Amino acid sequence: MTGTPQITGPILILDGISNGHMQLAALFVAPLGVTPPPVCTDDGEIAPVKLADYASARVFRTRFTRPAGRPSSYQWNDERFELAGLGGDIRIAYASCNGEEHDDLDREGGERNAMWRRMGRDHVQAPFSLLLHGGDQVYTDEATRGHPLSEDWPDSLPRDPSRADLAGLHEHLRQRFFERYALNYAAADFAYLAARVPSLMQWDDHDICDGWGSLRRSRTYSPVGQTLFAAAREAALLFQHGTVEGDLPPRFADAEGLHLGWSLDTSGLRIVAPDLRSERTRREVMGDGGWQMMEVEAARQAPGRTFLMSSVPLLGPRLSLLEALMVLTPRMQKYEDDLRDQWQSRAHRDSWVRMLRLTEQMAQGPDQQVTALSGEIHLATRGEMPLQDGSTLHQLVASGIAHRAPPKTWAKALGTLACAGEAPLPGQPVRIRRIPGQRGRYAAERNYLVLTRQQDSWSASWEFEDSGTSVPLAL
Repeated sequence: MTGTPQITGPILILDGISNGHMQLAALFVAPLGVTPPPVCTDDGEIAPVKLADYASARVFRTRFTRPAGRPSSYQWNDERFELAGLGGDIRIAYASCNGEEHDDLDREGGERNAMWRRMGRDHVQAPFSLLLHGGDQVYTDEATRGHPLSEDWPDSLPRDPSRADLAGLHEHLRQRFFERYALNYAAADFAYLAARVPSLMQWDDHDICDGWGSLRRSRTYSPVGQTLFAAAREAALLFQHGTVEGDLPPRFADAEGLHLGWSLDTSGLRIVAPDLRSERTRREVMGDGGWQMMEVEAARQAPGRTFLMSSVPLLGPRLSLLEALMVLTPRMQKYEDDLRDQWQSRAHRDSWVRMLRLTEQMAQGPDQQVTALSGEIHLATRGEMPLQDGSTLHQLVASGIAHRAPPKTWAKALGTLACAGEAPLPGQPVRIRRIPGQRGRYAAERNYLVLTRQQDSWSASWEFEDSGTSVPLAL
């Protein structure tokens, strides 16, 4: 919480970069009847505009610009906020899984947000230019509770709900999504960073519901399922992207928002974030719109570093072995959707190969390097795959900024599975590697990732809750 005690914000979101300037959106959540003060820059005062109303609060946005190539600042409510800019040597933070599936709203804030607090201290020592959110910004799994149409989601659904009942469900879900975003954004440790480091976000299943797109079609395409998706999408547009229907910033590939994939370019840096949820089915990770975006990005020249955000890991072990075991074990079949979420699922083999080929095409232009960034698995790890030109595709996974780590035995089991190897592209085997300083291939600690550019060379390091900062890995 910054500024007046009643108002949450500013929460900075990077709309885009144009003519050497960052186009920024600042979000504010205020009680009904309260209007946030204007944002002040050397261009003058910029008043907030209302975006949405809720039962007891209103969401506002202020759009303004700041120089992209150098440090700058802005003022709000008599407080000055410094911005690092995107020129020269920079640092980027990457985090995912900001919550837990059960009772997340009831967790003690100091425990829950310990890694956000550490990232804030990290920022004070060496400022971050960008904060990338790799999925599961909120955990909305319990939002369906408390309404008769969705109380038992996804296990049982009403056969033929009326329009009036569905409208009531939408309002119920809309308020529950708001409560989760508002609580997360008001947390002091997160709010400190969010006012000083522009965010870019990519959603994943828990931003909708656990396993969205990997559930049965009878669930996701039901009236209740579509109402749930609509409420989640409205909340994601508002709180993750600072916008509303019909007003998407130019970085989005589809102005109508049928999918929420986006890309952004600045000097020597491109960030590509396909939407792996809006068009997902049990047989396809993306639909026509998502694939068209990736085809365009693969063919486009972008000298320098490309960070490809894949909310689920792009490089991983042979999960088909685990899937086959689960099908044969009734007690384990409830985890089938979790495995089907992954690129490595046997259901997505063709999609995975297609994405890897497009990723390799991205790296074929002159002076173009690609690194994949992922979250989702509540563990930290990294992977490598050789490319045909002799270079290496690095996969960096940082997952669990607030989600508590799973048992170390699970990390060891995945590490053992990774020994089997995998080669979706012939002659280009995927290898899961240890993070420098870690004993196993998967690290079961809460963590976030730091990407550093120094004199046009990039490196990565992980910040772990218990074992501290890893040795930098050259990319």
